[in-house]
Order: sequence, then structure tokens, then C-alpha cells
Amino acid sequence: MPKTIHSAPHGPAAMGPYSIATEANGFVFCSGMVALVPETGDRVQGSVADETHQVMKNIGAVLGDVGLGYDDIVKTTIFLADIADFGAVNAVYAEYVGDAKPARSTFQAGALPGGFQVEIECIAAR
Repeated sequence: MPKTIHSAPHGPAAMGPYSIATEANGFVFCSGMVALVPETGDRVQGSVADETHQVMKNIGAVLGDVGLGYDDIVKTTIFLADIADFGAVNAVYAEYVGDAKPARSTFQAGALPGGFQVEIECIAAR
């Protein structure tokens, strides 16, 4: 099964040896995203809700660059530095996925790269 590696000019750049999004068999796999502002590479400062808004905007930008949107997400995985932030993250997340609720898992990771509070990855379908 061939795969396509997508660039995402409106999304965040990969911070390591991985692709921000790859596509195979009609599914787009988006790498875990943190609260970086794509235009500057700066980290969003503030609450876990502030970080979650930026993460969801980044997901939307990457999906938009490949011709998809939030409604096309079929699965997400949320990683939290502190599971006590679940409610705040869940409230922001709900604003973006609306009625097209994808399947989801949420975990406390204990620590995330760069000291971020939240990281979200997703799978979308064409």
C-alpha cells in the first residue's frame, strides 16, 4: 500500500524525524501536535485551555492543507501531562469537533516533550 507524505504549509513544522501527516488507503494520519504557532514557531503561553485551542487550530490547518476538516476526523488520541486537566481540554476540544464526534482515547502521559500540557494526534478519512 503506497503512502503519501504531506507537507502542511499552514500547520506547524515537524519537530523531529517524522512527517506532520501521511496518507494511506484513504486515511490521513496526523502526528501529535502541541501548542506551537505555525507562523513563528513560538510556544503558546498560558493555560491548558489556551494550549488546546492552538493544538486544535494546528490540526485544522494541517487537515485543511490536505483538503479535509474537523468533520473528517475519525479518531483522536489526547495526551495530557496531568489528567486533572481533562475537563478543560475536553471543553475546548468539543468546540472544534462539534456534532461529528470522532472516537477518542485520552491518557495522562506524565510528561510531554518541551513541557507542553497537551498533545493531540488524529486520523481522518477521505
